[in-house]
Amino acid sequence: MTPISITVLCRRFAATGLLFFALAWGAAAAEGINVTQRLEGFDAYMAKTLKDWNAPGVGVGIVVNDKLVFAKGYGFRDYEKKLPYTPGTMSPIASNTKLFTAIAAGMLVAEGKLTWDKPVRDSVPAIRFYNDQLNNTVTLRDMLSHRTGITRHDTIWYKSDFSRKELFQKLVYLEPQEPMRETFLYNNLMYAAVGYLIELQSGKTWEQFVKERILDPLQMSSTSYSVTDMLQRPEFGVGFTERRDSFEIYKIPYYEDISGVAPCGAIVSNIEDMSHWLIALMNQGKYEGKQVLPPEVLKATLEPAIALPNTGLEAFGWSEMLNSAYGMGRQTAAYRGHLMTFHGGDLPGFHTQVSFMPQDHIGVLVFEIGNHSQPLYNIVSYNVYERLLGMDQTPWSDRQLAMRLKNKKAGTEARTKAGEGRVPDTKPSHKLADYAGAYEHPAYGLMTVGLKDNELQFDFHKIKLPMTPFHYDRFDTPDDEENGKWSVNFRTNPQGDIDKAVMSLDEGETVFTRKPDTIDPKMLSQITGAYETPSGVKIQVAAAPDGGLSLVLPGAPPIALKHLKGLTYGHPRFSDVTLEFVVQDGKVTGLKQKSPSGEMTLPKK
Repeated sequence: MTPISITVLCRRFAATGLLFFALAWGAAAAEGINVTQRLEGFDAYMAKTLKDWNAPGVGVGIVVNDKLVFAKGYGFRDYEKKLPYTPGTMSPIASNTKLFTAIAAGMLVAEGKLTWDKPVRDSVPAIRFYNDQLNNTVTLRDMLSHRTGITRHDTIWYKSDFSRKELFQKLVYLEPQEPMRETFLYNNLMYAAVGYLIELQSGKTWEQFVKERILDPLQMSSTSYSVTDMLQRPEFGVGFTERRDSFEIYKIPYYEDISGVAPCGAIVSNIEDMSHWLIALMNQGKYEGKQVLPPEVLKATLEPAIALPNTGLEAFGWSEMLNSAYGMGRQTAAYRGHLMTFHGGDLPGFHTQVSFMPQDHIGVLVFEIGNHSQPLYNIVSYNVYERLLGMDQTPWSDRQLAMRLKNKKAGTEARTKAGEGRVPDTKPSHKLADYAGAYEHPAYGLMTVGLKDNELQFDFHKIKLPMTPFHYDRFDTPDDEENGKWSVNFRTNPQGDIDKAVMSLDEGETVFTRKPDTIDPKMLSQITGAYETPSGVKIQVAAAPDGGLSLVLPGAPPIALKHLKGLTYGHPRFSDVTLEFVVQDGKVTGLKQKSPSGEMTLPKK
């Protein structure tokens, strides 16, 4: 068949909404399961499901024992061009990358370079957490099972340019929300940090290590780590999703700022390649007769590390999925009495699920396009298992579709009421130019406020939107379809200057401190030296190792000064006390101390 006729044929199948790509699947042996027979009616089910969910495209793969016995695409990998979804369609697998990282770390455990259950700092002294308790306690297992007590803080890395090393160094600023090992708190940054641990302990980047030790031996030749590489492949998925307030499907940009957190979600693959991975997972690490993954490492990642609540049962009375637990890079649960291990993966536009039932020797891969139809990777997986195990089919699609439509309606209605809390007839306390500047947080980085055409401009991690006054010193951006709505509340210091910007990020309120203007190094060198108090005591202003200034009083430890603006510094413990260096004829002549009680000038000696 010529390439032209193949294309025509694919388009003809696409018109029906069902795409079947030739991969021999017939009677496959896993406890006598006849896959062809058990999947009777599955195509019609998928056609209805995609229509009900307004889903652009879905790919499904089934592994039985050690073979990919079914691989098929439904809908489109490019909704606009009506290009069919196939088993070869490349897509980000997002958080299904995590098990690759956990197993890579486990290989270093097997080599004695890391340990599962001793403090990470014993192996890698460079790692630093928020306090000594965490430093002396957090293990590799804690990091990989999301039980450190530190919540996810995804806005730190989302759309940022932070390197993996920089993200690793930010762990010290992340205050725990809960006691260790008591609550499951998903944390992508911990996986990024483990990726950096792999580099420190192996001498190879996470990407190199995973490729050499996992991808190449599993013959996953199409699999890579970037959208850029994906777009060079013959077939790749294109992100489409549904608009918030309508059912229109529209194209969205790829998420590409992933290199810093690559160990938690950068792998790009397809059903064909991922079937090799699934086969190895299901067969004690063996692929085509070769031992690729250490079985003791696979066992360790499967062991429950922290329990998860029976949310579906408690909230809705659904009892099919019970007693979930998270291991390392994967979850386990009892699905209608059958042990299942699984993990989802989600990035804008793309969603995946990798799962298998160890005792039944059945595994399912689901790749899906569309944020609004993300639940389909669960819905389709469950349906496949129920069919292959000869069970009656749970109405998962009907259940979750009803929830989706109710939530969509509620979200639309909620947005019509935005702004109802505004206090009328108020105005900002300062002129707009006074709000413009750079504001910084040690973990989240830089948030910049600009001024253009008498309007403030919000700029944070490549998200750029205008900001308008809401009331008092609160400014809001528009509610953007892609980037959402951002609200910034500015605060003043006792001197009346705008010095902080507060935003609700992730799971809490985050305070960004205004960065002062840079001081000319020549002027900074003049500032240091001795100043004399009215009683004749000499105090010293000295340069600090970090480039700042410190105040040294006789017989007392140095006091690090806070740079506020210009030549004005603040006392670290008293916000209403300032120290301003006096300049006359281009030379520093004194130090003016101001407080609510008054001011005095200390001449420079």
